[in-house]
Amino acid sequence: MKNAYDIVIIGGGPAGLAAAIAAYDAGVKDILILEREDRLGGILNQCIHNGFGLTRFKESLSGPEYAARFIDEVEKRAIEVLTQTTVLSLTKDKTVTAINTEYGVFTVQAKAVVLAMGCRERSRGALNVAGSRPAGVYSAGTAQKYVNIKGYLPGKSVVILGSGDIGLIMARRMTLEGAKVHAVCEIMPYSSGLKRNIAQCLDDFDIPLYLNHTITKIEGDKRVTGVVVSKVDENRKPIKGTEMHFDCDTVLFSVGLIPENELTKSAGIDLSPRTRGAVVYQNRETLVDGVFACGNVLQVHDLVDFVSEESELAGVSAAKYVLGEREEKDVIDVVNGKNVSYVIPQKLDKKASGNVKLFFRATGTFRNCVITAKCGDTVLLQRKKQIVVPGEMETLLLAQAKIAAAQGNIEITLEEQA
Repeated sequence: MKNAYDIVIIGGGPAGLAAAIAAYDAGVKDILILEREDRLGGILNQCIHNGFGLTRFKESLSGPEYAARFIDEVEKRAIEVLTQTTVLSLTKDKTVTAINTEYGVFTVQAKAVVLAMGCRERSRGALNVAGSRPAGVYSAGTAQKYVNIKGYLPGKSVVILGSGDIGLIMARRMTLEGAKVHAVCEIMPYSSGLKRNIAQCLDDFDIPLYLNHTITKIEGDKRVTGVVVSKVDENRKPIKGTEMHFDCDTVLFSVGLIPENELTKSAGIDLSPRTRGAVVYQNRETLVDGVFACGNVLQVHDLVDFVSEESELAGVSAAKYVLGEREEKDVIDVVNGKNVSYVIPQKLDKKASGNVKLFFRATGTFRNCVITAKCGDTVLLQRKKQIVVPGEMETLLLAQAKIAAAQGNIEITLEEQA
């Protein structure tokens, strides 16, 4: 291992792998991938269900199969990888400090850094659910690792809080392993998971989904013995008299994913309060020169295919930065308007070439709606869609010529038609 590289990529999951391959193919060969697990692949290693790669490879792959295709490409290019290596800090001058058993604490100087750390699950502690701390309370991802990697069944009588994709998938997985899943409870009036997962994981197995419901109490001392589920009002407050009781020995939480941005914060990189990821330009460069972000550390994606696409963009951009292809930027902002919770990228360089794919999510479920990109009173682009839901990311392709001609910030709005 050297003490300086052209590009250092933090994270060896699907985002880091795709970024490394794209950067290498764009002409930069001096690349180091740092991964804290003992193997590459990230979260895909425990996602043994299929459904990956439908967009990219036009076939249905399991998580490990999808990861293997990228790992093979990394190995073909002999890109340097350090596994079981935890990155401790990142500075604005792109000095990376890390630790592993082979080298101890060490530093690496990079010309460009790609952040690809993925995301983590929101825990029970963030929700203030009443009850003691008995055994049998897990995040859905932890339960997935126990079942798929370690071969342990966390429990046999299960209630799931939250309808995120991992929770839906674990409802099916636990059922297939012989457990009884009594219910999936969702505090919002809509599911935060993909429609196909609701159909394949809940409907096909007759598992009830209770919208506008939440767990108000976890019962049990040594081990979970049951939960109380209550309906909530429009302010998401439990309604007295609507309590339901389920006897169970396990509670799984699938209540949202948070980009893993501790390193980003420590480097002084600006974060978006809406995505909890970095603020980026269309080339996925953060507001710190030479530091790029991609994948779930930037925004929580629905499909790994989109993670790979975005990460390739970041990898190519990092390579161009290292090769000296830089110029002064002419920057405008992209802002989320009516019924839009966030838009990525948040900043556009008018001088950059190429059309820009904007990613955004709706604040609720809307039917017969019009998605509009406008600059002041000038409409740049409009698109109609029959239904838009928060659980599925939307995209809008904005032509470079329209960006270059914009005389102010671009606003993305979503409105239902009468």
